[in-house]
Amino acid sequence: MHLNKSIYSLLRKSKILKKGMLFPNKKKIAKKKRRNTKTNNLGLIFDYIIVGTGPAGAVLAKTLTDDKKTSVLVLEAGDNNDRDVPISNSTFAPELEEKFFPQYFWQGEGIPQKGVDDRSFEWTTGRLSGGGSSINGEQYVRPTSDVLSQWESLLGPLWSPQEAITSFKELEDFNGETDNPNAHGYHGRIDIRQAPVNPTTMAEKLVLAMEQATGFPEILDYNDPNTPLGPFTRWQLFQKPNGHRESASTAFLSPDIMTSDGHGVNGRKLRVSFESTALRVLFRNKKAIGVAFLKDGRCVHAFARKKVIISAGINSTPILMLSGIGPSKLLREADIPVVFNNPNVGKHLRNHTLNTATFTTNPNDQALPPNDPSALYTGGAFLPSPARIDNPSIRGVQLIGIGNNGLLQIAIIYLKPKSRGSIQIQNKDPLKIVLADEGFMKNPADLEAVKAIYQIYIKNIAEELAAIDPDYKLISPTLDVINDDEKLEEFIKQNFGHNHHQQGALRMAPLENGGVVDNRGNVHGVENLMVADDSLIPFTVDGNTTAPAYLIGFTIAQQLMEENDWYLEE
Repeated sequence: MHLNKSIYSLLRKSKILKKGMLFPNKKKIAKKKRRNTKTNNLGLIFDYIIVGTGPAGAVLAKTLTDDKKTSVLVLEAGDNNDRDVPISNSTFAPELEEKFFPQYFWQGEGIPQKGVDDRSFEWTTGRLSGGGSSINGEQYVRPTSDVLSQWESLLGPLWSPQEAITSFKELEDFNGETDNPNAHGYHGRIDIRQAPVNPTTMAEKLVLAMEQATGFPEILDYNDPNTPLGPFTRWQLFQKPNGHRESASTAFLSPDIMTSDGHGVNGRKLRVSFESTALRVLFRNKKAIGVAFLKDGRCVHAFARKKVIISAGINSTPILMLSGIGPSKLLREADIPVVFNNPNVGKHLRNHTLNTATFTTNPNDQALPPNDPSALYTGGAFLPSPARIDNPSIRGVQLIGIGNNGLLQIAIIYLKPKSRGSIQIQNKDPLKIVLADEGFMKNPADLEAVKAIYQIYIKNIAEELAAIDPDYKLISPTLDVINDDEKLEEFIKQNFGHNHHQQGALRMAPLENGGVVDNRGNVHGVENLMVADDSLIPFTVDGNTTAPAYLIGFTIAQQLMEENDWYLEE
């Protein structure tokens, strides 16, 4: 296929044809055959360019190149670290999320949060193959039908609960027990392990206390649409049967798909360029034609015949802004030419809240089975919010049991926050940290909801757990703190933690409804540019955010494949 004249002109002006910067092994070809357009650009022109190898980007890269005809370049700012012990060994997951190893994470910090006494938190995600899926806590939690019905009402049947369940079944290879085998898939690429097979006494005591305290019976499978609420002893984890981490990289960029240095195998036209940091999208008028990125200290341009797809997670918003898509006033102040004025870009950022309660334990009880340390968690529960303002029949709270050093900690995640934050660039320097305001507790209703979780769920669980075994005592917060509104509010603010469930900053919705992309991921106001990651989420998910990212990537990939088939038929 011959190059579009505009792309060829840009290539000549940028001198990339001469330098052969993207693929060093093409330098000699570029020098010897400069008059042959097709040959000169073998390493520079692709059908699609994808930014990011996280769940959505990796699914798209694999799916689009399955036909062995479509060419895809994927830009990954980090390295391929799949074989590193801290990445592959699941027991490192809690430590990874606490220490933010610089070789695996973007390094940054958000702005001080007024709602939690001006404390600030890390602003980061995975900077390696697999993105956030390679460094997260491995919990596999699908959005419930309640949330997906909201998506469907706004976006149409493509995002219905039925379509989502069908997609999850195609994606997963479930290894566990369920009362509803039809709820799961058993031949997909993502290994899901339900662990542990034999829960510990500590897990059984905690779950029994949760059952008695909340009135919700124990459930086996929280990803079964019929049982989204209740306590359980076994988490579903992104893990292989041997307990090793399963990530977007190991599932979709595995050795049967590409070599460890990013070359597609068996005729697959895939190239993953590691240590390649996307800077901005290249446009001709309002049509996306490529990406500028940093590699080996140089700015490189690569071009797409069909579409550019941004799947960079929390970095997708600044990439759009740096490319000229966002609030025009902000862009002009940063001396960035405005391609499309959209004040919705960077708004509607959401994140779940995170707090904890800590208990002493029976010294004879173990948190995890000695033969299965990769199980990671000591039971848990999904429950409705106890706050009167919320619907009692839908998920509002996630509780996670974590045993460590003779203590049992319950992580408390409020899943229905009303507070909203924002992301904006400081200037046109693509390497300068963004101003990330997650807006924690900005809406007073969120603080009331978290207080209710302590005053109802945690207090009652503590009473039931102590009745089951007196060695289990609530020590943080103490009951006198829970019973005092003022003290409890201060405890919540000072005890407030941070998770990586950022979503919604590039909302999928009509433009007039706060949208940045349409229901297929196309960016409003321009051509041939898409976004595919959790930043699209239109309504807050009621669980962890890795599963929704896979769903988004898979759904958009299927739509692109249908477009390609239609194009070939025409």
